[in-house]
Amino acid sequence: MDFPPALTFILPLPNHRLFAIFEEGSIMVYDLKERLQHPAFQPLREEALFQQAHLANGGYGVVWNDEIDLSEYEVWSKGKAVGTVEELAARA
Repeated sequence: MDFPPALTFILPLPNHRLFAIFEEGSIMVYDLKERLQHPAFQPLREEALFQQAHLANGGYGVVWNDEIDLSEYEVWSKGKAVGTVEELAARA
């Protein structure tokens, strides 16, 4: 796949991780710990701000505020695949 699918769901998890569902059904967990070393992402060390994560318009990223965002490509390429929506539904 040349381009990652858009995000359809994002949920902040403990320990600065994001639970992400993509439009084609993949589920990934992305760990921001390394990113928090970069000055632009250091404000996300504050749990209250980190918990404000939400989808960018069209699902093309994760946004916290006007200054901090993360592309869907970053989540797709560096996230850990944990299954698909279909697999999760089958376990329910």
